[in-house]
Amino acid sequence: MLGKRAKMFDEWRFRGAGRFAATAVALLLGVAAWAAEPKTLLFFGDSLTAGYGIDPHDAYPALIQQRLDEAQPGKWRVVNAGLSGETTAGGLRRIDWILRQPVDVFVLELGGNDGLRGTPSGVTETNLQLMIERIRAKNPQILIVLTGLQIPTNMGTDYSTAFAEIFPRLAEKNQIPLIPFLLEGVGGVPELNLPDGIHPTVEGHRLVADTVWQTLAPLL
Repeated sequence: MLGKRAKMFDEWRFRGAGRFAATAVALLLGVAAWAAEPKTLLFFGDSLTAGYGIDPHDAYPALIQQRLDEAQPGKWRVVNAGLSGETTAGGLRRIDWILRQPVDVFVLELGGNDGLRGTPSGVTETNLQLMIERIRAKNPQILIVLTGLQIPTNMGTDYSTAFAEIFPRLAEKNQIPLIPFLLEGVGGVPELNLPDGIHPTVEGHRLVADTVWQTLAPLL
């Protein structure tokens, strides 16, 4: 009788060890799969991000994807959530839907169309602040990067100055990285912009990608 019980005990112990080993393997595979899952870098903006007037593969978010593929193969997935004509008010309405997907780094590029329409700078700043708060409410671990923008003086020097000051003020207030001026070296240069004088050409987007990369590379 004792021998039979000992044999049964050994069988249970063997089966238990087998189940434990299977569970351990499944957990290890799950961790490996999680580790292999690429992180998401999302660009949320207007026509400058969408790549208005050019092939989206030539827009600066796609160029950032290329650089990440070279520097960190398989580690990052870039999402271009640019929408031509988007304002900060439109972005505020759209952001909850965008945040339904997992995001690790959120680049916020909005405000240019507000400036071209003469939207009061206080309204633009409030909308951007609300978007920052919604991103953090969704997931405090998301790294937010803000892009600085400038507009021509068509609306007056006071307005263009007040507009440009929005972005560094928000970056300091929220302690987030700032790309000082998205169109550095591109804005106002005819040969780097389409005939409308606003949207960068393919070459212009390459320079925009350089500017964005300078800020993003150390963060990623």
